[in-house]
Amino acid sequence: MTNLFKRFVKDESGATAIEYGLIAAIVAVGLIAVLNVLGTELALTFDAVQTELSTARTDNDARD
Repeated sequence: MTNLFKRFVKDESGATAIEYGLIAAIVAVGLIAVLNVLGTELALTFDAVQTELSTARTDNDARD
């Protein structure tokens, strides 16, 4: 039983998997944050373009 416990304490293969998991989680959180900001900015840009196109169409219809 003591030998089994000593092998368990010396085994570091699980630590590597946990480290990779933590790195993946940090990268995922960073990507989510960046995409959230970019998504908001992209939505604002499309809204501005839609407004400009609608205004241009209205101005063009008024001239006809």
